[in-house]
Amino acid sequence: MSGRTDDGSVSSPAPAIGPRRPVRLHWAWIVAGVGFVALLGAAGFRAVPSVMMDPLHMEFGWSHATVGAAMSINMVLFGVTAPFAAALMDRFGVRPILAIALLLIAAGTGLGVFMTASWELLILWGVLVGLGTGSISMGFVATISTRWFVARRGLVTGVLTAASATGQLIFLPVVAHLTETYGWRCASVVVTVSALAVVPLVLLFIRDHPRDVGTTAYGAASDTPDPDAADPDAADPEIPEREFGSAVAGLIRGVRVPAFWLLAASFAICGMTTNGLIGTHFIPAANDHGMPTTVAASLLATVGIFDVAGTVLSGWLTDRVDPRVLLVVYYLGRGASLMALPVLLSPHAEPSTWVFIVFYGLDWVATVPPTIAICRHYFGADTPVVFGWVFASHQIGAAVAAFGAGYLRDAQGSYDTTFHVAAGLCVVAAVCCASIRLRRSAVEPVVADTGLADKGDALAADPGQYQRELS
Repeated sequence: MSGRTDDGSVSSPAPAIGPRRPVRLHWAWIVAGVGFVALLGAAGFRAVPSVMMDPLHMEFGWSHATVGAAMSINMVLFGVTAPFAAALMDRFGVRPILAIALLLIAAGTGLGVFMTASWELLILWGVLVGLGTGSISMGFVATISTRWFVARRGLVTGVLTAASATGQLIFLPVVAHLTETYGWRCASVVVTVSALAVVPLVLLFIRDHPRDVGTTAYGAASDTPDPDAADPDAADPEIPEREFGSAVAGLIRGVRVPAFWLLAASFAICGMTTNGLIGTHFIPAANDHGMPTTVAASLLATVGIFDVAGTVLSGWLTDRVDPRVLLVVYYLGRGASLMALPVLLSPHAEPSTWVFIVFYGLDWVATVPPTIAICRHYFGADTPVVFGWVFASHQIGAAVAAFGAGYLRDAQGSYDTTFHVAAGLCVVAAVCCASIRLRRSAVEPVVADTGLADKGDALAADPGQYQRELS
């Protein structure tokens, strides 16, 4: 009870003491955790090709262009599959699609140890793994974060997106060490086992919807800053089920808008200068300058560390700066670093090489938040599907560079010309981004939201400038 103390003040009643309700882990975090592990498994293969390019060349006599062609097929399928992945998960469920994707990755890498002809490389590393990794990409991330989270959705999206960089960080040094010590087949088996090990976790813990386990999305129906204060009896937010044809409809809507082509062109160049060139050919290029594979792989893995920091920083900047300005700065800076890279490579990791690695890591995926922001200005609620096709252009650009860089290396004996051409293309990307027109009245809402929202359906808040005009 409350009472009056000797000095006249009123004392508060003592809080009731009773049994505390045990804190239980929400099922959404279990699904997100298994999803993170699945993305790590998919990222394992992405660490393989650049490490194994020279061993395959030495054993089979396959050219850099041949190995690059397999990666080109892989990257094209990875990009083209992405817009359809979420629709497939809506139609057949997340769990079976995710399990099949991991099995495809395992089959491509596992059967690869028996290949003796280049066409087998194209089928296994190109087609099978391309379809598998394409099914565990941004569509999967969007599905998990949208269905299972209302609060902390931005955090979950960022962490799952960063899983690929983390996978690169984990697998690259391991794959490089195994390849140098035991051969490339041993490294392939390790990646295969890693993918297979995730399948039981997927079958046991992945569910399609919170209602499947008798709960709601994390933070559902909570209007307070504390997501743990959410009403556990609140209904899940209504998530529209996408039909398979919605991916094609998003492409049709996008191609009618000039800004889509400018974004697609710049993002294709982004793919050329990241996954296609540096991700696939950095280690062989470093080998050409006498740098050991393990050292080059460690440098490339370090890119993954700064990739995470750069993506978070870019999202913060996109909240405050015109996204077009950010993209112009990113592409021009990337072009300058690529122009200087041939003189920075040496047998040892010199301080100047580390400067390149740190900058390139920060810049690697920094283009994503401002690109999403511009997409949202034009396409509103259709942004996820339309951006899926912009992302597909990224992978097509990566595929062109994966093959083209290998072809130029075979023809000229070095990657110098490739790096210089890539630097020039970065200038073209900067011009494309600078040419995008945003209505001044709409710039503030755009830069205030990167698409990683903490509320139910923030992307639907603005129907989009051209979405209204074209409807």
